[in-house]
Amino acid sequence: MMLHSAEKEIDEKAVGAVLKAAGVKADDARVKALVASLASVDIGEAMSQAIAAPAAAAPAAAAGGSSDAPAAEADAEEEADDPEAGFEGLGSLFG
Repeated sequence: MMLHSAEKEIDEKAVGAVLKAAGVKADDARVKALVASLASVDIGEAMSQAIAAPAAAAPAAAAGGSSDAPAAEADAEEEADDPEAGFEGLGSLFG
């Protein structure tokens, strides 16, 4: 997100420099995998959706306390089609 906000190219060298500046020793293969996974992601759009998602989830949680399996399955299918789903677990790439 820092590289995107600074309008810098998101490549292995830039990601590695950010991690080094943060004091993180990252595996080169993991950095390469991260950069490859972000190649097809519109980071600006993903960030705006991530900000809007908590606001949309709060009314849904307050609307009902019952748990029904068909709704959960539909949510799981929507997540599978979500191109930003790659952001989940990115922290695990570095530790």
